[in-house]
Amino acid sequence: MKRLSLQWRITLMTVLLIGVTCVVMNLLLCSSGVYYMDTIADTLQGGDTVMMNSEGAESFNPQLVTPDEDLTIVVNGAQGRFRMTNWYITAVVTLLSGVLAYFVSGRALKPLRSFVSQVEKVQLNNLADMRINENVLPEFRQLSYSFNQMLERLDNAFAAQRQFTGNAAHELRTPLALMQAQLELFSAEHPDMLPETAKFLALLREQTERLTQMTKTLLEMSNLQQVARNEQIQLAPMVEEVFTDLALLAEKRNITLEMEGDGFLIGSDALIYRLLFNLTENAVKYNRSGGSVKVSVTQEPEKLLIRVSDTGCGVPEEYQQSIFQPFFRVDKSRSREYGGVGLGLSLVWEIANLHGGCIRVEESSKKGTTIAVELPVQG
Repeated sequence: MKRLSLQWRITLMTVLLIGVTCVVMNLLLCSSGVYYMDTIADTLQGGDTVMMNSEGAESFNPQLVTPDEDLTIVVNGAQGRFRMTNWYITAVVTLLSGVLAYFVSGRALKPLRSFVSQVEKVQLNNLADMRINENVLPEFRQLSYSFNQMLERLDNAFAAQRQFTGNAAHELRTPLALMQAQLELFSAEHPDMLPETAKFLALLREQTERLTQMTKTLLEMSNLQQVARNEQIQLAPMVEEVFTDLALLAEKRNITLEMEGDGFLIGSDALIYRLLFNLTENAVKYNRSGGSVKVSVTQEPEKLLIRVSDTGCGVPEEYQQSIFQPFFRVDKSRSREYGGVGLGLSLVWEIANLHGGCIRVEESSKKGTTIAVELPVQG
């Protein structure tokens, strides 16, 4: 019963109520009908049934009916047919009532279906536009009001979070840039430093660079909402540009870059480029030496499908949903080796979500991983 929809619950309860009512009425009608049939039969067994009235017409007189066994049989047969007919009527009325209740309850629950449909469209980037009309049925008015209040609180909370992240990242940029400049200057002014000191300074520069990249990415993520998404984008030239920018890294790791397909969509040119760049860079960094990375684009009537496939060691199944979370890294030692900060795929997820799309690990094994991005053609 718990797995049934509300419409079916209402239908079954209505059928049960009508069925019980019809059965009770049927029993009462049968009892009453049989009683009066028996009374008529008893009366008809009293003598002649026909007499003349004052106007000369024939009329029925039950007091004059003579006993007749055939009459008893006829009455009993009529009683049986009467009972059977009543049960047929009960079944038909119950069935028709159930069908009617199903469609009527569906009509009555239409506002709830509309509410559910609108809730399913709620995304992080459209909270302010998903308010529900509160001028509805009284039963849904409080629900709509509470839902709108929840959306408003969530929107305010995310806005405060983005503002804090942006402010923090902005404030960190200056001291980090100053630290990098001082480290570079110190290294240039002391070329004859001890090996231990040079190693220590190299570690400081590396970690400072990682912090700089992290603050830059955080600042970009906090400003995503303000980026216009109304540009006509062709994917093939953009993928070629990404390959050009990553050619040095791919050559260093002996990775072959391949592209297939083309497509168009409406969105932010800068953000879609960053999405492709991050996915491809990630595939190159965590690939096997001598492997390959393939970017394929499939154009469909209403959406665009981008697949980035590598020949790396794969992503364990238990981590396939977590890799898009901020600062999550499957292998922390390899991330440190390649300078990752755990925000690349998180930024990709944010960009896809901002364009009304989604991203997922489509396939992963020891032979490689394929990450698929679905984006609507009209962003």
